[in-house]
Amino acid sequence: MPTMPAIPDAAGAEPAPFRPRTPVVIGLLGGIAAGKSAVAGLFAARGLVVVDADQEARQVAADPAVLAEVARQLGPGLVVDGQLDRAATSALVFQDPAARGRLEAIFHPRIRARVLQALDAARATGRSVLLDAPLLLEGGLIAWCDHVVFVDAAAAVRAARAAARGWAAGELARREAAQAPLADKRARADSVVQNDGDLTTTEAQVAELLDRLATARGG
Repeated sequence: MPTMPAIPDAAGAEPAPFRPRTPVVIGLLGGIAAGKSAVAGLFAARGLVVVDADQEARQVAADPAVLAEVARQLGPGLVVDGQLDRAATSALVFQDPAARGRLEAIFHPRIRARVLQALDAARATGRSVLLDAPLLLEGGLIAWCDHVVFVDAAAAVRAARAAARGWAAGELARREAAQAPLADKRARADSVVQNDGDLTTTEAQVAELLDRLATARGG
């Protein structure tokens, strides 16, 4: 059964850092279970700062003011012991589009602000950035990207990876239905990284892409 490629072993040979004369923001698009996190790790190994919107979302969800707003708008049952009940929240928003809209109105502006702050901080030091945001296209963050990469993997491979996570049948399709269609994501990308083989092959594609960007930007 295909599994998610592992992040490169830090004990291995260290790749040359990506240091173009002009820093670049690379956005990451792809289907669920396509292995975007593994690919993000390959970019990080080349010295890019990874700005992870999911991590920023977790910080937002820990804000008591945000939790109070969630409880007020979507019901107190979503906040348990001062924390967001992620399972209950996920179940609600996937079956109730109106509730999803209210939740997004609470979270998305705050996540966006934190992401943009992280981008500014990285660029102020001359570092290039890999922006990993599940809703990169839907949330408009793609506008801050100089180059967009679509991480591709065959449907059967992604299904096997989803099953390996313990997801029930149909869960992958249900989650993808809440995001922009894969064809739309791929159409907005400047490059494609195929990620349904071994990690060495994926790593070679990332290296080739960064070499091209470094040359184009005076690296």
